[in-house]
Amino acid sequence: MSVWVTEEVMRRALRFSCRRSLWQPRGLQVMTSVRDASSPDQPLSHIWSTRQSQTLLAGNLVSPVRYYFQGKIHTEGLEEKGRLSAQPSQSSFPTKIQPTETVSEQTLKRIPFYNKLEGCGSPTDVLDLTTQYLPTNLQISNCLMHMWGTTKKMSEEQLRYELQLMFEHPEFDKLLQMAMKGAGNMRSKDLTYSLLAMVKLGVPQRSLVVQVFLRTCQEKMNKFDEKCLSILASCLDHMDSSPNVNALKEGMRLIVDARLPSIKNVMALQTMMRLVGKDAPLVLKKKLERKALSMTDQFSLPNSQHMISIMATMGFYSKPLLDICSKKITENIHGIPFNRIFMVLRACKELLYRDLDLLTTISDNIASTMDIWSTKQVVLFLSVFEQLAFCPTALMEAFAGRAMANSDTLTLWELLCVLKAYSFLNYDLQDHRQQFLDNLSQALDSYLSKMSAPAVLKAVYCLCLLGHFPAAPLEHLLQSSILEQLSPTIPKLLRSQERMFQTVDLCLRLDRPPLPRPLTVPPSVLGDPAPCNRSVHPRLSRALQDALGDGADGTLQEAVVVENFYLTDGVITKPLPVTKGSSPAGEESSPAESSQRIAVICVPQSAFCYGTSHPRGLLAVKIRHLKILGYTPVLVTEQELESVSEEERVAVLRRRIFPEHQGADAEPKTD
Repeated sequence: MSVWVTEEVMRRALRFSCRRSLWQPRGLQVMTSVRDASSPDQPLSHIWSTRQSQTLLAGNLVSPVRYYFQGKIHTEGLEEKGRLSAQPSQSSFPTKIQPTETVSEQTLKRIPFYNKLEGCGSPTDVLDLTTQYLPTNLQISNCLMHMWGTTKKMSEEQLRYELQLMFEHPEFDKLLQMAMKGAGNMRSKDLTYSLLAMVKLGVPQRSLVVQVFLRTCQEKMNKFDEKCLSILASCLDHMDSSPNVNALKEGMRLIVDARLPSIKNVMALQTMMRLVGKDAPLVLKKKLERKALSMTDQFSLPNSQHMISIMATMGFYSKPLLDICSKKITENIHGIPFNRIFMVLRACKELLYRDLDLLTTISDNIASTMDIWSTKQVVLFLSVFEQLAFCPTALMEAFAGRAMANSDTLTLWELLCVLKAYSFLNYDLQDHRQQFLDNLSQALDSYLSKMSAPAVLKAVYCLCLLGHFPAAPLEHLLQSSILEQLSPTIPKLLRSQERMFQTVDLCLRLDRPPLPRPLTVPPSVLGDPAPCNRSVHPRLSRALQDALGDGADGTLQEAVVVENFYLTDGVITKPLPVTKGSSPAGEESSPAESSQRIAVICVPQSAFCYGTSHPRGLLAVKIRHLKILGYTPVLVTEQELESVSEEERVAVLRRRIFPEHQGADAEPKTD
């Protein structure tokens, strides 16, 4: 019995001794840190305050390359931090062997902290929890990450309120103080996660605590694994340029360059590619491209998907690599989830990369599996296809059926996206066109009272491009109360609104829609006509003059502006061929009736839907209005002018302007 009592006394003495050795220094370090970070008269809030952080950092920022390579902190205000970093970790046990009971008890003591942390629903809940415990370095990192995690699903208003409470909470300063004190002893993952959480929570980037973490990352960067580097890269993406941020970015590029030859798997390579960022030197991007091309035989389907999005992250266009990835995706399109397909399309848009087989395959696959996609998902696909200037015929045909059957379930955002996609891509549903547009118009009527003035203008503008003129939206747009709200101060936005109003005005005057009462666009919102500064393409000008020869076949006017809005590169007036019995004897036809006006328009390839000769919305309405005004539009692409010889250009123009001379060989004038 006495032996048992003696052993129990020894155990309790050991526990007390361990607790004392673990807790007592931590309290002393906090006091020292407070004394170093600010004078006794200054509040702790200065640790993260922008004004104070700028004062503390003024004149102390050394060259970022020196920070990275030397791995030291040279400012006097941070010398104490370096000395403290050399001390044993606060969150670790003493190096001496400890009794098993002590370790198990300490582990059990930590469990309630994490259980309570999981139950915290806001940043202030976490801060309240820190008053009950003195967190270790790991727990500090977990607290910061959980605080950020609780804000992710908050509404904008709730987030603003919670962040204000967080910054005003007295424990927030103490938590940042402890984080700054323990930064040098944190594990690499905890260090990078803590920095990311602070940046996401809005801690000022120039504050002392953030700068300490940035400099500590510089010291430890050579020991970072791929995950830590990836977390750090995500953090730096959300930070403004500064000496320490730039130093870390440069350091990551040096690490990528150094580790590149040893990379053996695709996932590691893609992590390195994501780290370099858009402003990396082109030489480094080329090295990564060569490495990726040498490993294409290892590419899986997910690798191919991520490679395209990573190239968008890098801001690097590599057609060989993009083509390989596109082919892989095209061959395995079935079963790819929405997020990944959409991610690929968005990346293609950012890179200005379009592969006809890839886009067509994605469109056809979505159309054939329409039932598994929600309306929001399909609308997102339509929107990104429109941004790529690609007309997904199968998808637009399939979705039109769903939209006609359930137009009343479309949200306002979905409705506006659908109108924009169908109008800008100039898609004609033919037999179902009128029903489709009528149903969308009825759905739009139900939202008019809730829509902002710019949204009403965009909706009416899209309907006008489609040649559809419902009375209710037009009348609502032209109300004085709506027009008064359309007075932007940004010149670019103002010019955009004026162009939309000018198009609506032309449609009302030229298309002459049957409306309950006449409507006109007030001159005050039309602005001044855009000055015609664009000159006629010199090659087109020479080819037109050569095609007309001596002028016997017609007369040419160059750079003609029609209706003070539409610019035509040339208008050719030629006599109509006289046919037997074309006019009664003794009657003379007027000059307009006896001649034909041909409007020659030079257009970029971007004016057509990608991979086709189908004109997009703006060009389509221009062609429609020119025909109403009695012109015969003839389109010539810039690519045609650049890619053929002068003789071939003249021959092409003569075939299109004088088809009667060519017989069966004549080409269509417009799509």
